[in-house]
Amino acid sequence: MTFIASAGSTVPILVIALLASAAISYLLTPIVRRVALRYDAVDVPGHRRVNTSPVPRGGGVAVAAAFIIASLAALGLNAMFRFVPVPSSVQPTDLIGLLLGGALAAAFGVIDDYFDLRARWQFLGQIVLALVAIAFGITVDFIANPIGGGQLRFDGPFMVGFTILWVAGMINSINFIDGLDGLSSGIGLIAAVTLGLISLTTQVGGGQPFITVLCFALAGSLLGFLRWNFYPATIFVGTSGVMFLGYTLAILSILGTAKVAVALLILGVPIIDAFWIIVRRLAQGRSPFSPDRGHLHHRLLDLGLSHRQTVLLIYGVCLVLAVLAMFLTGATLLYAFVGVFFGSGFVLFILARGGWTTDAFNGDAFGTDGLTREELDLKD
Repeated sequence: MTFIASAGSTVPILVIALLASAAISYLLTPIVRRVALRYDAVDVPGHRRVNTSPVPRGGGVAVAAAFIIASLAALGLNAMFRFVPVPSSVQPTDLIGLLLGGALAAAFGVIDDYFDLRARWQFLGQIVLALVAIAFGITVDFIANPIGGGQLRFDGPFMVGFTILWVAGMINSINFIDGLDGLSSGIGLIAAVTLGLISLTTQVGGGQPFITVLCFALAGSLLGFLRWNFYPATIFVGTSGVMFLGYTLAILSILGTAKVAVALLILGVPIIDAFWIIVRRLAQGRSPFSPDRGHLHHRLLDLGLSHRQTVLLIYGVCLVLAVLAMFLTGATLLYAFVGVFFGSGFVLFILARGGWTTDAFNGDAFGTDGLTREELDLKD
């Protein structure tokens, strides 16, 4: 891993972007919380809830607003003073797709937080968001070739299909891991910082400090919100946060030359957890969105770990994967992801066979505490 020559001079800008967005998010979150309470957009305690008192949702609005405000300010100042060069691969339409799409994602999430939309409407919203990105020219047009080296390029329908799969898959991965206080927001923070740092290395087409600024603005917005969202949370990120975070991370990984392979490894925990959950539910003839206690964080809780210990342990795993992503390049990133993929599957299989979860994973033996809040709101 080698940082570009201008990395040192970029650090003060990154610190300002991170602190500014963190301050905005920190100040906006209590306001969003009061609005959510006023309009009764809350998770009420019950046998299917993790919280023991009413907790408002919709905190993703503060995260999205902080990121968009900080990013627009950074773009405006950079246009005047040219703090960092804008790579030729990033066009104005790409930035519109990033910020407008993120705003639309948060807005759709607000609607779901209030009306509890059915799963089919949530999935349709994810497809629409992916099409918005494609309409602005944001597509996954290549990945590293894990066999012969070089790149595997996509074109036409394959490019469109892979982009839709990537955006929708990222949103669902964040959704499925959002089962404990501070879990999804903390993982998103780690991913944003790592994507930003990698964009400052020669590993990524000679460096993209402009993308790094955007990544650190996202990291700051999550950091400010995490103050209110970490256990015990006073506000949940809600579908607004899940949709926004999943969409924004997906688009930033495309705009940065780091592309899919790096993001796959950094976000290996939520992606792999979501995959195995969907496979198991389909194998049991159930909807992939039906709630249960089969998630990684549920199984760690069943092992006897506390809420806080479970979250911190998963943070640690994500940090290890982030460090690997910093030092691996090209096809080796995909090899590492495949290794983690099958290793995680084996661990989950051992935990399930060990009797720490029910055979049907229907929550009857352990209740439904700790279920993903967004999943509990999905209706078949």
